Amino acid sequence: MNIKRLSDAPAFDVSGITHVKKRIVLGPSDGSKEIVLRYFSIEPGGATPRHSHDFPHLVKIEAGNGLVMDENGKAHKLEQGDYIYIKDNETHQFKNSGTVPFEFICIVPGRGEGLVS
Repeated sequence: MNIKRLSDAPAFDVSGITHVKKRIVLGPSDGSKEIVLRYFSIEPGGATPRHSHDFPHLVKIEAGNGLVMDENGKAHKLEQGDYIYIKDNETHQFKNSGTVPFEFICIVPGRGEGLVS
């Protein structure tokens, strides 16, 4: 068993994206070879790129207000306590629509962080 605090996981900038920080809270360094729990923080005015992956995401909004853009470009409002399932290869984008950091947990399979299954 491994018990950690969010503050135990260092935040780092996401390569090529401004105003987005990522933490690997639980993952390979904790012995988890199959799933990775990540924590993202998007500053006001920030957004992830519109993208897709060949793996699913389980997302829980922790703080702030934001939007998730779906495959068709439709914006869906998000706030603390909302949950999202993003299926394999589904195009998506997260945007901060508020004045404080927009933060969420994102759980992906190990291959989502480059781990070999």
